[in-house]
Amino acid sequence: MGIDMQTTWILLRGLVREQAHWEGFAERLASALGDGHRVLALDLPGNGVLHRRRSPTRVADMVEAARDQLATLQVAGPVRLVALSLGGMVAMDWLRRHPEQVAAAALINSSAAPFSPFWRRLRPRNYGRILCQGLLGRDRLARERMILDITTNHLSPARRDEIARRFLAVDRARPVSAANTVRQLWAAARFRAPPALPPTRPVLVINGAGDRLVHPDCSRTLARAWGRSLAVHPDGGHDLSLDAPAWLADTLRDWWRDDQASSPR
Repeated sequence: MGIDMQTTWILLRGLVREQAHWEGFAERLASALGDGHRVLALDLPGNGVLHRRRSPTRVADMVEAARDQLATLQVAGPVRLVALSLGGMVAMDWLRRHPEQVAAAALINSSAAPFSPFWRRLRPRNYGRILCQGLLGRDRLARERMILDITTNHLSPARRDEIARRFLAVDRARPVSAANTVRQLWAAARFRAPPALPPTRPVLVINGAGDRLVHPDCSRTLARAWGRSLAVHPDGGHDLSLDAPAWLADTLRDWWRDDQASSPR
């Protein structure tokens, strides 16, 4: 499992977001897991440290970009993927194309055709705000506040403003271009999830029942279609790593322990 035999966990973020948007979750997860684990966050092309690159319009090409990063880091795998939203699509396709490199995958508030229609994968109540404040708006702080307002339920106003200002600094340092935003949207819209996943690879579907961006039924539908376990936070939002980070870290830790307990010795 890599050059130092640690269990390697890979964090994959969603649409136009980058590793900084995990807001310390990598360290929190590593602490919950304890010794023998390392947690690495990757950026998809067009985001984060790769913001100057052109975003692929195919999820399959995002998979290959992530694999190239692992090769550069000398991480051979198999790795455990923890993937949010669009990152979940990357994880699904990674499992389909290169199952030997993936030990397990946790899919957080993800969705995909053909299992869910587009109006559940992006709830219509958000279209106006995303278009006006996100794609067309010039006030970047207002955009960050809008994203946090839609994707979190538990942050206090003061905490939300603090994070929004920090994310504004991230945006100024590593901006995602309008063209790359559209390309990522197109990649997500055209992606179709596999009808089944490799049966020997553990997959956990994680869902915030209070998700106001993606309908919670999308996660339920994936879990049911694939016959996989579903872990539900009773009122968490779309971005559970911000909204319920302790719960998410503990859920992933317990999932790993259960997986180890059930593995043949």
